[in-house]
Amino acid sequence: MPTISPRDAQWREELRKSRSAKERTAIPRTKMPELDPAYRITCNEEVNQGLSRDQAVVEATRCLDCPDPQCVTGCPVGINIPGFIKNIERGNFTDAAIVLKETSALPAVCGRVCPQERQCESKCIYNKMHKEPVAIGYLERFAADTERISGNSALPPRMAANGIKVAVVGSGPASLSFAGDMAKRGFEVHVFEALHEIGGVLKYGIPEFRLPNEVVDVEINALKEMGVKFMTDCVVGKTLSYDDLMQQGFKGVFVASGAGLPRFMGIPGENFVGVMSSNEYLTRVNLMGAGRPGWATPVIQGKNVAVIGGGNTAMDSCRTARRMGAEKVYIVYRRSEDEMPARVEEVRHAKEEGITFLTLHNPVEYLADENGRVRSMRLQQMELGEPDESGRRSPVPIEGAITEVAVDEVIVSVGVSPNPLIPNSIEGLEITRRGTLVVNDDTLQTKLPLLYAGGDIVRGGATVILAMGDGRKAAASMAEALSSRN
Repeated sequence: MPTISPRDAQWREELRKSRSAKERTAIPRTKMPELDPAYRITCNEEVNQGLSRDQAVVEATRCLDCPDPQCVTGCPVGINIPGFIKNIERGNFTDAAIVLKETSALPAVCGRVCPQERQCESKCIYNKMHKEPVAIGYLERFAADTERISGNSALPPRMAANGIKVAVVGSGPASLSFAGDMAKRGFEVHVFEALHEIGGVLKYGIPEFRLPNEVVDVEINALKEMGVKFMTDCVVGKTLSYDDLMQQGFKGVFVASGAGLPRFMGIPGENFVGVMSSNEYLTRVNLMGAGRPGWATPVIQGKNVAVIGGGNTAMDSCRTARRMGAEKVYIVYRRSEDEMPARVEEVRHAKEEGITFLTLHNPVEYLADENGRVRSMRLQQMELGEPDESGRRSPVPIEGAITEVAVDEVIVSVGVSPNPLIPNSIEGLEITRRGTLVVNDDTLQTKLPLLYAGGDIVRGGATVILAMGDGRKAAASMAEALSSRN
């Protein structure tokens, strides 16, 4: 539980007395203003528009400031949630942002893309009252955005420089979280990114209608102001080896290169023109400007598009296809909508934007025209059987129930695996059958004493906030180990 200063304890007690718990719980949860669906499919503007100051203060007033705030236990990076929310209630928006930065390097990002409904908000006491939880994610976004728009962003306090260099492989959420925590501790942090822009999946994987690049860049620039050094177009394992990093004087390495190797289903026709992974599709559109005026990056722009999968990446892909001019877009998912791993909000937004959901269907073959371009997909109708190891009911084919649907583009979003470059280029690492790195669960240290790892290269696939939690854990472990040697 976060520590509370005497001053904060005093004003929080005053806030408790200002409204009774009954009055607070009677306030309905604030609704996020959104762009109209008919307009938003014509552009890449952010769909969620953010709360006004009045809306944020009212929503913050709903917080009961529980003596034992379980919402904090649901946050992988341990944000002092009551602390920042009560600052919003008081109107101290800058102080709210400062509280967020104590533990989070990316509050504006997390406020937009974290699955709060499954994490912090799922622990809110309002759930026990059968009421909607406090909108923690909306308030996090509000505090971070208000500070950014004001132009008066404050950097978190940092310890004196200790002269110890550490390297970070990749620049996604795990890496940025690690870099921020190590910079606060006085370490000299160098981040090596293979692509031409910093941000990893935050830039190439998440569309701007959900997470604007401007927001990501502001948080990256804050890390630069803290002294973090970034190098782009540098492939560790090719441009630089692990031994090169050691020779350059780095005392520790954190590997968070993500899971950028797409998976396919291994069904006939996946090699036809017009069938691609969601990784390729979103990277071309989000990072390389495909389809925008003045950009030469090619990308197929189908009129009848199928997206295979039911996660957030699948939702991002189908909604992107709609914005790229597709007239008909299908989500094809072998389970029911209740089993979809995508956020409820993303599913709702997709439906509002005209996406057709073909749940309990599974592709078994793609057919092509005379030019080798995909022209249709054959779908096996499914029904739910017994639960699998994850607790979800396993889909079972219905014998003879095959349908054919015309499509001219297919985007496969059925999961990813770690790129084997890092695991295969460093001797002494232990690697699982899935290609992920084996680490100590408590420290995230690999078999190599100076090398730690986290995020998707360890988990195989995770949310932004879970990756950030790994970054924080690895930073704490590495800092303790390196400090004890010096």
